[in-house]
Amino acid sequence: MNKLVRFDPFAEMDALQRRFFNDDSWTPRQMRSVGLPTTDVYLKDNSLVVEAHLPNFHEDDVNISVEHGNLVIQAERHEKEEDKDKKYVVRESSSSFYRSVQLPERADADSIEAHLDDGILKVTIPVTPAPEPKKIAVKSHSKKK
Repeated sequence: MNKLVRFDPFAEMDALQRRFFNDDSWTPRQMRSVGLPTTDVYLKDNSLVVEAHLPNFHEDDVNISVEHGNLVIQAERHEKEEDKDKKYVVRESSSSFYRSVQLPERADADSIEAHLDDGILKVTIPVTPAPEPKKIAVKSHSKKK
C-alpha cells in the first residue's frame, strides 16, 4: 500500500539549519517571521513597481542598476561602534540586501525613478503600452447589382 506524503519545500533547509546550529527549536515558520526584507513587484498605471522594505538603510547605502535586462537592487550598511570601557576596540556589524528583477521587453530603462522613504525603497519603471492592433478594412472586388 502506497502512502501519500505531504511535500514540504522547507524540510531540507530546516534540516540543514538544525545540523548547522545543532538546534531543533528553530523551524522554517519561525525563520520566515524573523523580519527578512520583503520585495513586492506589481503593475500600476503603465509602470512596473518594485518595492523593497529596507529598514535602517539610507539613500547612500543603496545601489540600483540595470544589467542585462534586469533591475538589480543592492544595499549594504556598516555600523561601527567604539567603546573604551569594553575589552574590544571596535565592534562592527553589517547588513546587506540583493534583489534582481527581470524587466519586461517594453521597459523604459532611461526613465526609471527610485525613492527611499521611511525604509521603503520604491522603484518605478515605466512600461510603454503594447501597440494597438492595426485594423484592416475588408473590401469586396465584386460589384453589387
